[in-house]
Amino acid sequence: MQYIGSIDQGTTSTRFIIFDKQGNMISVGQKEHAQIYPQAGWVEHDATEIWQNTQEVIGLALGKVNLSPHDLAAVGITNQRETTVIWNKHTGEPYYNALVWQDTRVGNTVAELEASRGANCFREKTGLPLATYFSGLKIKWLLDNVEGLREAAQNGEAIFGNMDTYVIWNLTGGTDGGIHVTDVTNASRTQLMNLHTMQWDDEILAILDIPKQILPEIRSSSEVYAEAKGLLVGVPVAGDLGDQQAALVGQTCFAAGEAKNTYGTGCFMLLNTGTTPTPSTHGLLTTVAYQFGKEPVHYALEGSVAITGALVQWLRDNLGIIEKSSDIEDLAKSVEDNGGCYFVPAFSGLYAPYWKADARGIIAGLTRYVNKGHIARAALEATAFQTLEVLESMEKDAKIEISSLRVDGGMVVNEMLMQFQSDMLDVPVVCPAMIETTALGAAYAAGLAVGYWQDLNDLKQNWGVAHTWKPDMPAEQREKLYHYWKKAVTRSFEWEE
Repeated sequence: MQYIGSIDQGTTSTRFIIFDKQGNMISVGQKEHAQIYPQAGWVEHDATEIWQNTQEVIGLALGKVNLSPHDLAAVGITNQRETTVIWNKHTGEPYYNALVWQDTRVGNTVAELEASRGANCFREKTGLPLATYFSGLKIKWLLDNVEGLREAAQNGEAIFGNMDTYVIWNLTGGTDGGIHVTDVTNASRTQLMNLHTMQWDDEILAILDIPKQILPEIRSSSEVYAEAKGLLVGVPVAGDLGDQQAALVGQTCFAAGEAKNTYGTGCFMLLNTGTTPTPSTHGLLTTVAYQFGKEPVHYALEGSVAITGALVQWLRDNLGIIEKSSDIEDLAKSVEDNGGCYFVPAFSGLYAPYWKADARGIIAGLTRYVNKGHIARAALEATAFQTLEVLESMEKDAKIEISSLRVDGGMVVNEMLMQFQSDMLDVPVVCPAMIETTALGAAYAAGLAVGYWQDLNDLKQNWGVAHTWKPDMPAEQREKLYHYWKKAVTRSFEWEE
């Protein structure tokens, strides 16, 4: 009996999950990696540590159920998107720590480009506004600031990848024949790929002064790229999806108009818009949803919220008002409402629909009455408010009303948050039986490529509902809460000068 392996290289940890044909989790290995904050606004990872952890978790998951590579039909990769690493293809050594998607060090470059070319100068080609978020400007920063790197890039020694590319290169041999590829979803997050041609855009590369030879080859999300070496020797490496697109696939949102929201470190809502890209006029990103083999590319609208689950971690690690993340729900339930307190977690600016890099986090509405329970509740409510803003933008851009929202990610275990989310959206919130949809999506992409699953109908049959939350809040109360949230958000604008 064969299984599918999935490497889920996330922002805080790396996991290897083994799935069966019904989409059930057979085994999992997981290991956290260090979060490096050299100064305010800078967020880095040690890519070498992440690759070591990847190997460890593969061994761990296989060992738990006594499986060998022969038991795996294929392996897929999903990853934190936009996180940028450049390494030497002869030694495998990174030239610098990976710059994480949350990193804001390129803020000045964003401001300069906005002033000279306009905030939407690359949007028509890439679907993306100028922001600190995407990989392209991070590559430029590394080339401009790491001694000797630009020269190494120009002479073909240095190569770039988001984390999918780095993991696949190492997985397929590294310095011994590792392949340098990415898929259309990850390429669409660099701000360097043209959404209409699915190729790197020479004009944007020239503007940002990025040599084309450092970029990986762009492939579909579901095809056999190469066979693995090392721990997974002989296993076809056959799926590659950015984490949010992987969750869309794992949720089987294959029809235009189907949407999912993933509650993780940040919050990411994707709406499948079919085989034509939908431009956004309401602060959303136009992105690639997936491409299976030679089939047409599917597109999505995406709303990205930078800080959701990370806010709970911040309350735990920086303020110490909870011991572990799961304590947040009980603390929030210790009060009846937010006590007039609103928490806008713009720690690294605001993403959709505002795209304000100069915003910073605030707690508004504080009085002597407010206690840590109210702050905990306000932190959870912030996730739901931000999701509502994104959903409203999606409905305007796509000109459809979303009738329910499929949800996944670590925060869906929080009953209070999910009920409040349904109340604020005024639609049912639906959680699938398998909440590890990101890893599952990468497994699906790999399995389709090797015929483990025949078609999309096979995948849809695996999807089942675990829980549905239905709205139960008077419209007047919803509108009042949302009014004060909007007011609080405006207070966070233009804090950085």
